[in-house]
Amino acid sequence: MPKETAVYTHGHQEPALRSHRWRTAANSAAYLIDELRPGLTVLDVGCGPGTITADLAALVAPGRVTAVETTEEILSQAAGVAAERGLDNVEFTVADVHALDLPDDSFDVVHAHQVLQHVGDPVQALREMRRVCRPGGVVAVRDSDYAAMAWYPEVPGLDDWLDLYRRVARANGGEPDAGRRLLSWARRAGFTDITPTTGSWCFATPESRAWWSGMWADRTVGSTYAGMAVTGGHASAGELTEIAAAWREWGTGDDAWFMVPHGEVLCRA
Repeated sequence: MPKETAVYTHGHQEPALRSHRWRTAANSAAYLIDELRPGLTVLDVGCGPGTITADLAALVAPGRVTAVETTEEILSQAAGVAAERGLDNVEFTVADVHALDLPDDSFDVVHAHQVLQHVGDPVQALREMRRVCRPGGVVAVRDSDYAAMAWYPEVPGLDDWLDLYRRVARANGGEPDAGRRLLSWARRAGFTDITPTTGSWCFATPESRAWWSGMWADRTVGSTYAGMAVTGGHASAGELTEIAAAWREWGTGDDAWFMVPHGEVLCRA
């Protein structure tokens, strides 16, 4: 079976986790919530620090949630979130989405948020998610689309950021414009009953744009992504510093606005 060939571009340093911990079922999996009910079993692929996982576990309790990631380190953080919320219906394990070590027809719901853009073979990943989903269950996948992101005002350094990020992600074997491709990938994986939708995040209040711009400024100079940009020859440390400054400049504007679009597919197994 294929193994993971892509590299996780963002890494799990504090600036990236600052964004990941903000995510909830409400702001990142709203298209799935109506499918959830107590007693269902859920597989959460690429759970990260576990905030969405914990929300899903609360929604399906006493049903069970299995959360998988590529490293033990981030799983320990996710387990900590579940423990803090008093959830005892979640288990955590290391897995490769290209070849899940799980039986066929094991789960009522298989969920992946911001995963397929980072894997080496997204169609194979979807085939595996389909394999472990019970007949009549759903596979729910959501990914952002970097090329479709929009912002105002047009700070030139953010154009440089977008170009740089997309180059680094693709050099790592990923596809940063995954959102628009989810329907195609799902069809190629063998799904025929697919509901495609879109969702978005908007950062335009003083608090949200300060948080978003500060997070990306810090991520640009102090994360796995920053190291990959330099060692891969995509940017110099000085250029990263300039892009970080552009993020901070954008975040100070009273009329600053940023939109992150997502593709979503709800696939009936």
